Amino acid sequence: MRKLLSLTLLALAGTSAFAGGYRVSLQGQKQLAMGHTGVAVVNSAESLFFNPAGISFLEDKFNASIGANALFAETKFQNEMYNIQNSTQNVGTPFNIYVTYKINKWLSAGLAVYTPYGSEVEWDQDWEGSHLVNNIDLKAFYIQPTIALKVSDEFSVGGGPIYVNGSVEFNRNLNRSLTDENGNRSDVNLEATGITAWGWTAGFMFNPCKEMRLGVNYRSEIIMEARGGDATFNDVPVFLQGTYSNTTFNADLPLPAELTAGLSLNVTDKWMIAFDFNRTMWSAYESLNVDFDNSVPTSVNPRNYHDTNTYRVGTQYKATDKFTFRAGWYKDESPISAGYFAPETPRNDSMGYTGGLTYQINKNLGVDASFLYLHFDEIDASYDHYQETTLVNGQPVTSTIPFGGTYKSTVFSPGVGVTYSF
Repeated sequence: MRKLLSLTLLALAGTSAFAGGYRVSLQGQKQLAMGHTGVAVVNSAESLFFNPAGISFLEDKFNASIGANALFAETKFQNEMYNIQNSTQNVGTPFNIYVTYKINKWLSAGLAVYTPYGSEVEWDQDWEGSHLVNNIDLKAFYIQPTIALKVSDEFSVGGGPIYVNGSVEFNRNLNRSLTDENGNRSDVNLEATGITAWGWTAGFMFNPCKEMRLGVNYRSEIIMEARGGDATFNDVPVFLQGTYSNTTFNADLPLPAELTAGLSLNVTDKWMIAFDFNRTMWSAYESLNVDFDNSVPTSVNPRNYHDTNTYRVGTQYKATDKFTFRAGWYKDESPISAGYFAPETPRNDSMGYTGGLTYQINKNLGVDASFLYLHFDEIDASYDHYQETTLVNGQPVTSTIPFGGTYKSTVFSPGVGVTYSF
C-alpha cells in the first residue's frame, strides 16, 4: 500500500518529462524556434516567461503573443531477457498567452498564462510494468501577473507572483499478479483536482552596449499540495476489500527552483545569436512523503534527484520586412539518479533541435511558426525500489523487485502563434 501511493504521487509532480525531469519547454513560438533561449532576448511579450525585465524594452505600448503546440511523444520499452516489448504514443497541447502594456516610459505591466507541466502517458493496460503505472493524465496552468521597471536605457528589473492550478489522474495495478475472483487484475485509480500553489519569478536585463544584452531570471520553488485526493480501488478480491477500501490521501511535492543566465548579441542589424545557461535545483526532490486518511502510516519514499544543467543556443535572421527565420539547439540533462528510472518518467539526457519563422502580415500583426525535435539517448535503466509482500510458509516476506530494460524516446512538436502590437 505504501509503495502504491508513493508512485502515484510521483505522477503528481509531473510525469510528462520533456525537459530534464518533468518540465515541458514549449513556452513561446519565437523563443522555442531559437532553442528556447530568451533570458537576454527582447522579441515579443514572450519575455514575460523568459525574463520579465525584458518587457521594459519592448518598443510598442501594447504587445500580445498567443500560441500553442501539438506535442507528439513516443517511448519504446524492451527487455530482451524476458522478451518484453511495449510502447506509448501520446499527444499534448501546451499553450501560452502573453499580454503586456507600457504604462509609461519607465513602468510596464503584463499577464502570462502558460502550461509548463502537462501531457499524458498511457501504456497498455495490465502490461508488464503495470505495477508501476498504466496511465497518467497531468494538467497544470500557470498564471503570472508581472511588473517591470526600466531603471535606465541600459538596465531594467521585473517580476511577479505565480499562481498554479492543476490536476492529475493516475492508474496502476496493485501488484504484479493480484486479481479478483473473475481473473481481472486489481488496480487503483487516483485523482486529485483543484491543486493550487504560489511561487514567484524575478529577473534583470542589462545592455552594456548597443549590440549586446545580458539577462538573469529566477523562478522560485513551488510546493504543490495535494489535499483530499480520491483513491478508488477496482477488481479487488473479496478477502482484501477491507484493506483496499476507497480512501483519500495528502502529499506535498516540490517543483524545483530555476536560475537562468544568458546573453544575446546583434552581430549585424539583421542577425542575432543568443546563449542561455539554465540550472534547475532538482535536488529539492529528495523524498516523497505521503499521508493517508486511514490506518496506513505515513510513507517516506526517497527520490534522490540531482541538480541539472541545460545549455541552449539560438539564432535569428531578419531576411526581409516580411520574413524572419530562426534556429536553435539545446542539451538537457536528466535529474533521475541511477536505480530510480521508472516508466512514470521515462526521460533521460536529450538534445533538442529547433527552427521556425515569422511572417509579418503588416506592421502590427505577425504569424509565428516553430518546431522542436527532441532526441533522447537510448538508455538501459531500471527502477530498483519497488517492494512487494508475499506469503512464504504462511509468513509475509517483503522483497525488492527491480523493473528495467531499454528505453528509447523521441518527441516532435510543431507550433503556431500570432503576435500583435501597436
